Amino acid sequence: MKQQLIQENRPYSSDMAGRPQINNAPAFGAKLAALRKKQGWTQPQLAEKLGITLAALVYYERQARNPSAEFVSRAAKLFNVSVDELLGHEVKAGRKPGPPSKLHQKIDEVAQLSRAKQQYVLQFLDQVLTTSSLGEPKKNGS
Repeated sequence: MKQQLIQENRPYSSDMAGRPQINNAPAFGAKLAALRKKQGWTQPQLAEKLGITLAALVYYERQARNPSAEFVSRAAKLFNVSVDELLGHEVKAGRKPGPPSKLHQKIDEVAQLSRAKQQYVLQFLDQVLTTSSLGEPKKNGS
C-alpha cells in the first residue's frame, strides 16, 4: 500500500532530468521539448545531437526566454523546421501551390545566365520599368 502511494505522488517521469518545473516553460522551450518528443529522443540524446550539456538543454526547455540566435539556428536545422516555427511565430504559407508562374520561370532562366548577360537583362528591365511608370499616375503612399 505504501509503495502504491509513493508511485501515485511521484512527480517525476522517466524522460525528465532534474526536478519537475514549477512554472510553465516559455514558448521556445515548449516547442523544443515537443519536437524532441516527436522524434522520440530523450533529453540526453538531444543534448548530444546539439553538442551541449544536459543542463543547458534542460535550461533551454524549461527556462530560457531569450535563447541565442546560434542555438536556435542549430536546433531548427536539426529538426528541419524554420527558425520562426521553432520560436513559436506564426508561419504564413508562401505562395499557393502549383507550378511557378511564367515570370518566375523566366527569372530562374535569367539566374542561369552569365553575370554580364544578367546585367544586360537588368538594365533592360530598369529601362522598361522607368519608361512605363512615367505616364502612370502615382499610387497613394508611393
